[in-house]
Amino acid sequence: MVSKDQGIGGAILGVCVIVALVYALLVIFPAQVYGILGTVTSNTGNNIRLDAVLILVSIAFIAILAIGAWIGWTMATTPPPKPIEEITTEIEEKKEEQKVEEPVKSTEAPAPEDKSAKKKK
Repeated sequence: MVSKDQGIGGAILGVCVIVALVYALLVIFPAQVYGILGTVTSNTGNNIRLDAVLILVSIAFIAILAIGAWIGWTMATTPPPKPIEEITTEIEEKKEEQKVEEPVKSTEAPAPEDKSAKKKK
């Protein structure tokens, strides 16, 4: 089952990929796309400056969409975090285990030290 974040990430990925493909088709084959839509375009060859700007803007736009697609992919493939309730119960269980595992402290008095050994030094 997919978490909410993974679903949103998948949607972001899908939208970015579709928009990038449509935009690339519009830039590479404008006459064919406009012909399908029923509009007529005329390219006289004097649009060199416009084409130069179009290429740079296209690269920047596709790069931004690629970043968006990467974010979507990351969100879609990252597993959801554990709920806070589950984490707190694990912490409480660890604390209880540590209390049980602690050795019982002995109530015996420590052995007296040999004072004669200290005086010889």
